[in-house]
Amino acid sequence: MSLLLGTTITVSSNHWMMAWTGLEINTLAIIPLISKSHHPRAIEAATKYFLTQAAASTLLLFSSMTNAWFTGQWDITQLTHPTSCLLLTTAISIKLGLTPFHFWFPEVLQGSSMTTGLLLATLMKFPPTALLILTSPSLNPTLLTTMAIASAGLGGWMGLNQTQIRKVLAFSSISHLGWMTIILLYNPKLTLLTFYLYCLMTSAIFLALNTTKITNLATMMTAWTKIPPLTTTLMLALLSLAGLPPLTGFLPKWLIIQELTKQEMTPVATTIALLSLLGLFFYLRLAYCATITLPPNSSNHMKHWQTNKSVHILITTLISLSVLLLPLSPMIFTTT
Repeated sequence: MSLLLGTTITVSSNHWMMAWTGLEINTLAIIPLISKSHHPRAIEAATKYFLTQAAASTLLLFSSMTNAWFTGQWDITQLTHPTSCLLLTTAISIKLGLTPFHFWFPEVLQGSSMTTGLLLATLMKFPPTALLILTSPSLNPTLLTTMAIASAGLGGWMGLNQTQIRKVLAFSSISHLGWMTIILLYNPKLTLLTFYLYCLMTSAIFLALNTTKITNLATMMTAWTKIPPLTTTLMLALLSLAGLPPLTGFLPKWLIIQELTKQEMTPVATTIALLSLLGLFFYLRLAYCATITLPPNSSNHMKHWQTNKSVHILITTLISLSVLLLPLSPMIFTTT
């Protein structure tokens, strides 16, 4: 309830103090969820999360106060002072985990459970993204483009040698944030569309991994024998997150490259498209481990054809949307 309250307050506010209050409620609400297992790694993740988010909130408050001091405006959309804009970009980047402020995110995600990791990767990124969209006309285009390309490159590069699934998904999140940030100044609606589709695909993957109890590549290789239909659809969701053409994940990448080309930023579009190939490699590796690699010995347990029905209905819906939304792109164009 507190997470929903904090998110709603931040997204619906037009005063900096209310936006800051919403972010603080969110931070305090997620910390018990991260440290719920009382495992030392979970406590470490909660501590790291608290320290980074507190620093980001302090910077955001300092940025808004500096702007109010010089301009007399507390309105979110009236951020005009250059120092305030720079401080706000830094604060939101720390909140989201954009490069070069990304170090906390993979560690915190690795120390959390799958359900909490899902919240950290999707819902917790919505308020900072909303603030970024509201203040986008005032921000520095060169700085945002540089950070976006660095995030897309580093998210792909760092994910290559990971064996823990949550860390792979954390670097995948950093890479997708790069795609959202690069188009922010030119088409904010496209940033929001990319965020929604990313949340959809990530939710499907996290819930499927939670059902099959997959945490690393080793357990992923033996998961095929447990629930074969779910593992097959998980492969499709992973390929969709990679952005392969027949699937939903191709839609935001296609639109972003098209918009960047219209803005005469073809070199930038080419660079970020090439950097997405790094991410494609580890998504393909996950898909390969999930479906093509069979364990050497036969399993002695029964197949889980029937498990929790309500969870399976949700996963089926999310994976179907993650795979089949591309033909609906004309309708999505008209709604956005």
